[in-house]
Amino acid sequence: MRDYEREFQDRVAFIRERLREAHADGIVYGNSGGKDCTLVGALCKAACENTVGVIMPCASSRNYGSDTQDALAAGEKFGIEQRTVDLTAVREAEKAALGKAVEISPAALSNIAPRLRMTTLYAIGGSENRLVAGTGNRSERYMGYFTKWGDGACDFNPIGDLTATEVFAFLDYLGAPRSIIEKAPSAGLFEGQTDEQEMGVTYAAIDRYLTCGEAEEKDLEVIRRYHGRSAHKLVLPPVYGVD
Repeated sequence: MRDYEREFQDRVAFIRERLREAHADGIVYGNSGGKDCTLVGALCKAACENTVGVIMPCASSRNYGSDTQDALAAGEKFGIEQRTVDLTAVREAEKAALGKAVEISPAALSNIAPRLRMTTLYAIGGSENRLVAGTGNRSERYMGYFTKWGDGACDFNPIGDLTATEVFAFLDYLGAPRSIIEKAPSAGLFEGQTDEQEMGVTYAAIDRYLTCGEAEEKDLEVIRRYHGRSAHKLVLPPVYGVD
């Protein structure tokens, strides 16, 4: 049987060591009201009292509704200070400025929000000597289901080894709000968006492949395609004369 308490304390120790090495005074993380950031918030708060979650709605009505409600519920559950930075107007200004230089593609437009959010987190972190905590899980990382230099950027990640299924179980152990545990995973990039619908494969299928090496042929094709085309997201850019 999995020893969640021991694992929780080991992850807390990992975070404290990152703070010590960086001589940082605190932690900041993006709180979308999702499963991953809820677990990260709980771990970071246990490791460092000076932890702040930032709610960053950006265009999607869901960001202002259920996402914000769940983010606030998570903050209350684990005693974490929450701040809100509304990025919708910033996104619209960026979109308008880009329109003078390029016909922006739907994918590029969707990636603006994650990059604005990371800009926001690093501005807060740099202003208050905080480290930025990453909130991506192992399943997302393997699939490349994150924005390069957006939600994929961080100073440390305390849950990057956990599959989505393991994150769900960990949150259940911690008694996280049911509304967070039970809702469909979504990056909230556009109206009606869910991770599994967009990828065309379920997290259960991805996690079965990652942990057991087994997958239905239709799922395996999707998993291999996503993993193969996103390899560049997992390494630093090549440097002439060095690599």
